[in-house]
Amino acid sequence: MKICFPTTEDNGLESTVFGHFGSAPFFVICDTDTMETIALDNQDKIHEHGGCNPLAALGGEKVDAIVVGGIGKGAIMGLNRAGIKVYQAYKGTVNQNVQAWKDGQVKEMSPEGACGGHGNGGGCGGH
Repeated sequence: MKICFPTTEDNGLESTVFGHFGSAPFFVICDTDTMETIALDNQDKIHEHGGCNPLAALGGEKVDAIVVGGIGKGAIMGLNRAGIKVYQAYKGTVNQNVQAWKDGQVKEMSPEGACGGHGNGGGCGGH
């Protein structure tokens, strides 16, 4: 399975998972069978809040799931329409989150648990 993690840097499995999908500097994609990773620059990090295009951000790279600290409702719905599930990340590294994934500790996020807007009275589900 290929899982995408928004990250602060490109350090492979030791990359720190970023708190929000749309403004993450990088995405680290991990193949959970081989534990090999690739990193992508976020192709859509300059956008208005709520205007994230998650598929453009991934630059066409195919993934099965996204594990993220926070993400907007529209982005979750767009990813779900494309067959990509979205899960709530734990703080820490990609490797720590992959282990949590393998242990069944990450939970799927719904649009109702999405970020409601920064600075507008909305919240971001604990990220």
